[in-house]
Order: sequence, then C-alpha cells, then structure tokens
Amino acid sequence: MHGRRALAMAIIVALLAAAAAEAQFRGRFAPRLATAEDYDGSFHFCRGWFRSGFGGDGGGWAADYPWADINLSLRLSELTKTIVSKDAGGDPQPHIMRLSDPTIYQCGFVMMTEVGAIVISDEEAANLRNYLLKGGFLWVDDFWGSYAWNYWASQIRKVFPPPDYPIVDLPPEHPIYHMQFNVAKTAQITNIGFWLSTGTTSERGADSAQVHTRAILDKNGRVMVLMTHNTDFGDSWEREAEDPSFFQKFAADGYAFGINVVLYAMTH
Repeated sequence: MHGRRALAMAIIVALLAAAAAEAQFRGRFAPRLATAEDYDGSFHFCRGWFRSGFGGDGGGWAADYPWADINLSLRLSELTKTIVSKDAGGDPQPHIMRLSDPTIYQCGFVMMTEVGAIVISDEEAANLRNYLLKGGFLWVDDFWGSYAWNYWASQIRKVFPPPDYPIVDLPPEHPIYHMQFNVAKTAQITNIGFWLSTGTTSERGADSAQVHTRAILDKNGRVMVLMTHNTDFGDSWEREAEDPSFFQKFAADGYAFGINVVLYAMTH
C-alpha cells in the first residue's frame, strides 16, 4: 500500500509541475454571484459568500479566490474522470453564492475559507440546513487557533444545534481519506507568506499546532459539514506555481486530500 501511495503522489507532482505555470497565468476572473443559468450539469467549484463580524479571527469569504477554485477544478479534471464545467477558453467556471440563495441547491460541493469571523443569519442558517440535509456538502478551511474555532462553532450551531448533530473528529480510516488517494493524515498547510518567512506551518504558534479534521454527520453517517482547522488547503492550490519549495512541500498533499473530498461530496 505504501508503494502505491508513493507512486500516486509522484504522479500528482509530475502532473502539477507540468501544468502549474499555465494555470497561474490564465485570464482574470471577476467575482459575481451565480445565477441558475450558470449551471450546466458539470462540476462547478462553488464558493460560499458570507459576511464577517468584527469580533472574529478571519479574513473573509474571498481568501484564496479565484485561483484555489480554478486550480483544484483543473486538477480534478486531469486526475479523475469528473466532467468539470469550462468556458470557451478552457478555464473552469467556479461559482459564488450566498448561503441564502436558491442556487446553492445546484452545487454538490460548497467551500468556504477563513470562517473564523463568519456571521450566519437566521435566513442563511435555515437555507444551509435544508441544503445539507437534502444531500449537500460544505467544507470549511483555513481558520486557526482556539478563538477562531469557538467563533465558527457558535455560528454553525445556528444551522445544526447540539445535541442532535454533534461535531465529531474523523478517524484516518474514514472514506474521505481513501476515495482515490490513500491519505494517511490531514496535512498542516500554511499560507505561502508564513512559510517563506518562518519555514514553519503553525500560524498561531502552540495554539494551532495540532490539525483537527472534524465533521457534522447526518442521521445515516454521511458527512454534511467538513471542517479542517489549523490548516490551509486553499493556499496549496492557489499558490502552486509561485515558489518551488512551497510547491514541493504542500501541493501533492493538498491536491490528494482535496480531490478525495470532492469525490466524497459528489458520491455520498
């Protein structure tokens, strides 16, 4: 198994290296909210737009946008048989929507980043809850330390109050870790600036030294909300072509786990 995993990781690195520069220098993407007409039945990376509060610890909905969304979509199309929606120029078409928008029901996969300051309204909570219970999937990433965790937890509890929907830790034998690539553990990935300036990965020091992979499950055990805390997968996709040391350290682990998550979301 270790040999197969090493071979798979080597293939990922080779494919990424060949395509990284091309992906980073494609045309710019202006953010706009998606409409129902934007969906064509193929895979779209859907990003949740949200408001940030003053009392939290997070940079806002647009962290890593758009290149994280674009690059993960490209690698998904290259490394799997998933049909990814692309425009006439061959660029993936990621979408943005509010959590209260009906367009969210067109998305099998939604991601939000830097949720340590998110504010979820009652309307958003109700719509997000309905979406997730109907089979939707939400991944939140790139929030660091106990303060950001507690702030996020207080907001997602508007969607799924305890004790009916507890937050649980995902064990390494969970299917998410083994959908296409066998991932031994959730990697700690930092932002490129922090890595280049410090050579370390824990952005809040001892308070974020341990990565947490947590989830909220439905009554059948399906992951509805995936939470990767004290790590930043989005930067491993967004910044893949900017620095060789960052690429070598983080890209393969970032894409392996990211592709696994998308495949789980689209098949469960």
